[in-house]
Amino acid sequence: MRDLGAGFGHLLKGQRWVARHGRSYGFGLVPGLITLVLYVGVLVALALWGEDFVAWVTPFADDWSSPWLGLFRGFLTAVLFALALLLAVLTFTAVTLLVGQPFYEALSERVDRDVSPDGTAPESPLPLWRELWISGRDSLRILVRALLWGVLLFALGFIPVVGQTVVPVIGFFVTGFFLTEELASVALQRRGVELRERLALLRSRRMLVWGFGTPLGVSFLVPFVAVFLMPGAVAGATLLARELLGEEIRDGAGEPSEGGAAAPAVSPGPSPEH
Repeated sequence: MRDLGAGFGHLLKGQRWVARHGRSYGFGLVPGLITLVLYVGVLVALALWGEDFVAWVTPFADDWSSPWLGLFRGFLTAVLFALALLLAVLTFTAVTLLVGQPFYEALSERVDRDVSPDGTAPESPLPLWRELWISGRDSLRILVRALLWGVLLFALGFIPVVGQTVVPVIGFFVTGFFLTEELASVALQRRGVELRERLALLRSRRMLVWGFGTPLGVSFLVPFVAVFLMPGAVAGATLLARELLGEEIRDGAGEPSEGGAAAPAVSPGPSPEH
């Protein structure tokens, strides 16, 4: 339970950090706004033509009598839209991070410099094109995992009672885990931590991860909230990454500071044993 509170604390600290650093916050809003426009277009199209799509994939029900035909297809349309919303939440972060890789790299470095006892931040030796390639590749791998979970939860949703109570709760925890992985990847990838190692780190502190990612995933269900929380979420995930790697955070960190000249890299601390 302590880790749950610590994870949520990192989320709040990240939001407070960007609130104190207005320029960094505005800088971090741009990728989310671009991605939001794309997602809204897709969801609007689904709302307009989702019923037609369901009718197209269920021709066997054309001869069903009323009201069963309407209830059946109405239910499937609602489930389809709910699944689309879940996938939107799961993938919004990945797409936004891919679009805004340079933005969030800079923001995460500023957080590291601000909270590091010696004012330094780890820097990736890789060129930008290589960083984008790795980020896109890893995001695709995470998306495949998220889709598999989405399909499984969708199928379990048909179980009476359990599908309407337990399954949605599990869905929020799954969403929280994958959201945290995507957000923490900005800081961890800069430190040379590969996807498999990142997943192992996150699994070793599941309660910490859920405390950070689950409330964030729930808040992302509210329209437009994701855009405004993304900069703070990246900042908070940087703090969480430092804890996962055992890196020190100086006392009183988080005072206003808009960065400065890039400092030399520091080596990450050892991963804590659990």
